[in-house]
Amino acid sequence: MSAERTNSPGSSHMGWKELYLKEDWWAVWLSFLIILAAYFFFKSGNANIMKFIAIKPAKWHTLGQAFSNFTAHLGAYVVNFIIWLVLFSISVSIMGFKLSEYIPSFIFVYIFSVIIFYIGAWDKAHHYNLEPPLVALALGMLISNIFRLPKWMDTGFRVEYYIKTGIVLLGATLPFTLIIWAGPVAFIQATIVAVTTFLTIYFAATKLFGLDRRLGATLGAGGAVCGVSASIAIAGAVKAKKEYPSIAITMVIIWAIIMIFFLPLISRALHLHAGVAGAWIGTSEFADAAGFAAAQAYGMLAEHLPSIPGTEEDAIWAFTLMKVVGRDIWIGVWAFVMALISTMKWEVEESGVKPSPAEIWWRFPKFVLGFFVASLFMTAVTASADLLTYKNVIKPNLVGPIKTMRTWSFIFCFFSIGLTTRFRELAKVGARPFWAFTIGVIVNVILGFILSTKVFVNYWTHLHMAK
Repeated sequence: MSAERTNSPGSSHMGWKELYLKEDWWAVWLSFLIILAAYFFFKSGNANIMKFIAIKPAKWHTLGQAFSNFTAHLGAYVVNFIIWLVLFSISVSIMGFKLSEYIPSFIFVYIFSVIIFYIGAWDKAHHYNLEPPLVALALGMLISNIFRLPKWMDTGFRVEYYIKTGIVLLGATLPFTLIIWAGPVAFIQATIVAVTTFLTIYFAATKLFGLDRRLGATLGAGGAVCGVSASIAIAGAVKAKKEYPSIAITMVIIWAIIMIFFLPLISRALHLHAGVAGAWIGTSEFADAAGFAAAQAYGMLAEHLPSIPGTEEDAIWAFTLMKVVGRDIWIGVWAFVMALISTMKWEVEESGVKPSPAEIWWRFPKFVLGFFVASLFMTAVTASADLLTYKNVIKPNLVGPIKTMRTWSFIFCFFSIGLTTRFRELAKVGARPFWAFTIGVIVNVILGFILSTKVFVNYWTHLHMAK
């Protein structure tokens, strides 16, 4: 990660040059370009053009099928690659990086990203939890800790740039109308869980284990909201040390993998309704990809076991409302709150200098604004549509291509995280972050179980009636 902590509140901004010299703004401009292109093609009746650009692998069973699919769509992958390369190359060049280093490094990242995306498209991928972001992270860590890559390749491993672009695109896939359609119950449960888990991890880290408060905030966001994305977003908002996001991401991945097996296993033992289990998984899983795999797996059990009521759709829809809609929307909220606290309180205590109101603006993570603007734009686009129209027309033809481009950006990010993560560096912080995060996990799982199976059980059991 590139963000070193700065203790000098008055010296960190570039003025209006930030509009073209900082990753935050370039993530916004690049994402808006993608969103507006998708909207233009959608409104003009040419949604297939954007689908062609936003290529993704089809499901495959044999390697022969995967190879045939890739060769049949080779032109689309070439176009996709060129678009990403041109957009990223222009922006990183303006920001002062060497294209002679960035271009070959990004080619390396893209080639592996295609392979990772295809692994995720295997029809057994969900069964073995081979979701693209998790595969990207694991593969990147494997490469970085076994092989010694040239230092200049770090120019192409732009973790924060890729994740910030993905977060802005995420906003376009989360119109506020989804929250309205979800109803107040899902939003209330997500809010209770997000706030409680964040505060639990933060105070466990800072008060019980004496960890730096910026690390506590980064860990808290990773457990409370959207794992990797939130960890990086909050780390940038509070100007955390560069190793803090990696520590938080490691905790998220460890517990995300555990919860893939734990939550469906307990749900099955208790014969929970598929909607109830999906809500619990959405409340207590720490990564979107891992949670979706767990919810889908339990939903498939419900389709085949008479002892488990509900359907696969119930489990997936409940998970989506709780995790993808309810909790992920808190990325922007926590980034805004923690940016204010860091600027107005922590840095004042550290430097003795009170920042001006303008300084708060300069220090605020601009990609968070992009997230909200993208969400508001999509809210305006979908305002006149009902849920059925959204699911059958808008989602596949407008939101779908944007989501695919978001997935590409997340794969670039997760793979780059792995490529820049050294286990030796993480080991230096000891076990305290793990135990602080684990306390939050325990509180989260218990609270999520009570809310899903007791307090709001009637809503999640009859979720199909609310769709």
